[in-house]
Amino acid sequence: MKVLMISRDPGIVREGSDVQKRMAEYGALADELHIVVFTTRDLKDSHFKIHVSENVWVYPTHSRNKWFYVHDAYVVAKSIMQASSFKPQDSLITVQDPFETGVVGWLVARRYHVSLQLQVHTDLFSPYFMRESLLNRIRVFIAKFLIPRASGIRVVSERIKKSLIASCFKIHASRIAVLPIFVDVQKIKDAPVKIDLRTKYPQFDFVALMASRFTKEKNIPMALAAMAETVKKHPKAGLIIVGSGPEEAKLKLLATRHSPLSNVIFESWTDDLASYYKTADVFVLTSDYEGYGRTVIEAEAAGCPVIMTDVGIAGEAIKHGGNGLIVPIGDAQALADVMSSVIEKKAVLHASLPEQLTKEAYLAAYRASWEKTMIR
Repeated sequence: MKVLMISRDPGIVREGSDVQKRMAEYGALADELHIVVFTTRDLKDSHFKIHVSENVWVYPTHSRNKWFYVHDAYVVAKSIMQASSFKPQDSLITVQDPFETGVVGWLVARRYHVSLQLQVHTDLFSPYFMRESLLNRIRVFIAKFLIPRASGIRVVSERIKKSLIASCFKIHASRIAVLPIFVDVQKIKDAPVKIDLRTKYPQFDFVALMASRFTKEKNIPMALAAMAETVKKHPKAGLIIVGSGPEEAKLKLLATRHSPLSNVIFESWTDDLASYYKTADVFVLTSDYEGYGRTVIEAEAAGCPVIMTDVGIAGEAIKHGGNGLIVPIGDAQALADVMSSVIEKKAVLHASLPEQLTKEAYLAAYRASWEKTMIR
């Protein structure tokens, strides 16, 4: 099997990165894996062709700017298809989303009569997704065109699968494979505690943790508003927010307006979150929409119960009143109420996870999703 992947993850071109290592693992599932990545010319340490492993190659687009991504990726993809002699009966194109990478994949698949797999990692039919920006509304329009034309679809949660089936596409469930994002649960369980949040911040007798990109859809202002209410009753409660992103300056300013600065602490992103999960009282996720919610699984694996909005795997891996509490999207008061309930021991949570796939089982399921897409 030869596989062409179209991706927008710049981590793939960084030598030694975790995502590049993951691509090498995916490559072991195929005879050849060629990955075209949306990148701009200013990306450092990027070559025009990167040999990741014996049968995995990465091709950055080196585009002038993001408006050229689709054109440049299409040109690169065509050259790969021709040079590597992709044949319809034993080849597959898989794309990271049903948006811009999906357009590239569809154009190439149609030209070379190859099966196309669309991956859907976000809840694109959530009204919050469409309200966020004009670009997202355009992306939904593109997805409505591409999804019925795909040979197969991989989604990361049952929520997204149900959303697609309930849509106007009339997609049969057999065309959709549910395969969550892999989380190395055992690695998190075995990780030692290097940083104890309770020791680091002794002024708090209750620590709520968030780990997130600072972007609009994460709705961190909801958590700040909830914290402002919580500290009125519990002045020693603290919120630690770990992350980075374009909204950082706005969020820090908002934090000073909502509650005393001493109750909300921002920390830079760290790849060693296991210690944070293990020494926090609860993990909080306040997104307006999610396809999955990897940090929620990581927190539960570390023994940290979750309070989250009704997005992603809420209701699937996270059960209300069991291993977590689920609140309505955007309802800061509801979040404040449940946080107070946890602090006052009125709500007792126990972190637990449904059984997770091993790395070997996950990779087998990943290959199976490719094979399923190739069945005509």
